[in-house]
Amino acid sequence: MTDRSIPLSLSHFSGGGKRETSTSADIVKLRTPVPPYRHAAPSAPWPWMDFDVDESAVEPLYPDGLASPSDHWKKYPQNLFGNWTPDQVKRSRMLLACSDSQPCSIYTVEVRDDGSFDKTVGEKTITVTGDSASYHSFWNELQQPRPEGIRIRAFFVDNLSLNVLKMLGTTFNVEPFFFSSSTNWIPSRYQEDARAGLGDHITVTLPFICTMRNPSSRPPSVSSIGSIKSTRKITQEVLEINTQAPLELTHEILLQDLLAIHMVRRKDSSTIISYHPISHLKKTSAKRLQSLVQRTGDSVYWSKLFARSKDPTFVFLAILWYALYAWDESFEVLYRHINKLESQVLGTNDINLTRELHKVQAYLLYYQQLLQDFHKSVDFVKNTPNPAMQGDDDEINSAELLAREVDNLLSEIGRLEGQRTMQSDRLKNVMQLAFATVNIEDSRAMKKLTEASMRDSAAMKQISYLTMVFLPASLIASVFGMNVAEINPGTYETLGHYAEATVTLTALTTWLVIAMQTESSFWPRGSPWWRRLVWPICFTAVQIRNWYSGCRRAPQTDEGPTIIVVPPPEP
Repeated sequence: MTDRSIPLSLSHFSGGGKRETSTSADIVKLRTPVPPYRHAAPSAPWPWMDFDVDESAVEPLYPDGLASPSDHWKKYPQNLFGNWTPDQVKRSRMLLACSDSQPCSIYTVEVRDDGSFDKTVGEKTITVTGDSASYHSFWNELQQPRPEGIRIRAFFVDNLSLNVLKMLGTTFNVEPFFFSSSTNWIPSRYQEDARAGLGDHITVTLPFICTMRNPSSRPPSVSSIGSIKSTRKITQEVLEINTQAPLELTHEILLQDLLAIHMVRRKDSSTIISYHPISHLKKTSAKRLQSLVQRTGDSVYWSKLFARSKDPTFVFLAILWYALYAWDESFEVLYRHINKLESQVLGTNDINLTRELHKVQAYLLYYQQLLQDFHKSVDFVKNTPNPAMQGDDDEINSAELLAREVDNLLSEIGRLEGQRTMQSDRLKNVMQLAFATVNIEDSRAMKKLTEASMRDSAAMKQISYLTMVFLPASLIASVFGMNVAEINPGTYETLGHYAEATVTLTALTTWLVIAMQTESSFWPRGSPWWRRLVWPICFTAVQIRNWYSGCRRAPQTDEGPTIIVVPPPEP
């Protein structure tokens, strides 16, 4: 996968405007919210509650004895999940994120009991508009019994409308956490309503990274290879590193995408619902994902799996492979970008390059968390067997096949984690190289300063030598120029007056200089100002006291007579 980018090809299926008309302002809108993980799964007993302000009480939607109306789906999720109060639903934004201005497009995939895909169904598109006749027709179609021989029916929903969300949630008894987690980009994985021999519900919400062409950059040319001016300009303007925002590279953008899959596994026929967030720049459209899943039936390897096992989880696993393809392509683009950064670092020591290196390193650390969520999601599929397969003759064979295919996907995820680690280590190496280059430049500058200082020292030494030559002559001239009676008869000053004045002024200067010091050996540390002013007296007193104490501690030697004992001679 080099030039054929998955997100780039989505423009042919998204139904929106062309990518060439997109601007950098649209890229800013692609910043995803920070996920509140505590609201990811139904195991949390208080969904979307704010303990400070939430005081709404849970009340039954329909009193006892009152049957629900035929259009009770309009009250979703309260019609099935009474603990979701209107305040909690509003806070989760699951209904506010729906689009009613554009028609909702639903693409389907049907897998027969023999493992083959019905291509005629895959070519049809269900369009639900805002008028009552349209969504009532879709509701009646959902209530129709499913024909025999259909193992899986998958719905890929684009521009999810409010009515379609409520109808799907009511028909298939979907936990509201699926829609709230998808709307708020919360990684989640959970199983619910598991019944042995009948089936269960499994949900996986998986953010991943994909790549697309940067609409604000021109097509690459020979002169633009290796240039990161656009990135440098962005770095200078915005110093914030927000990993929830897209990572703008030279000619591509790495941005978050979402796989939100809910599967109802049943013994007779299963259902898959794929949610696709509404975006200003189309990423993974429902049509694109539906066409890829439909194409899975043409694969010789996967068609054999579908034929050998009746477990519908294999289709669920095949959809997860799409995230791996997108991750792999993103790391290829990032690898080329790091190569350009390395070549730039080798040629210059620009501070903007170190900022860009730190920025990419921060995104790689965030990608580590996303890859861990990917690994956990695949592990969840492996460790959550289909309860509908219990007691089936194909149970053991299907479990072994599923474990093998899950291990294959986990092996590829491990390879992606190795690529991320390698690129992170390369960035650390490049950053060390950048800092080493800066240190070398600083060392060269310090060497030049040292050489200049040595030249100045040599010049000052020559001046000192000249001063030493003329110093005796200056001393003699000063002495003979003194206005004292011994040299210049008739004056009143003498050498004694000169000595008195000189000694007095020298002692006064020495006293003031030492007294002005904040720390000195002439007084204890922390002494007040008056103690420093009388330092000569205190210092002299300390010296006398030390001398007197030393004299008193001098040992007294009082030697007595020495007695020598001579042993008697041996016989």
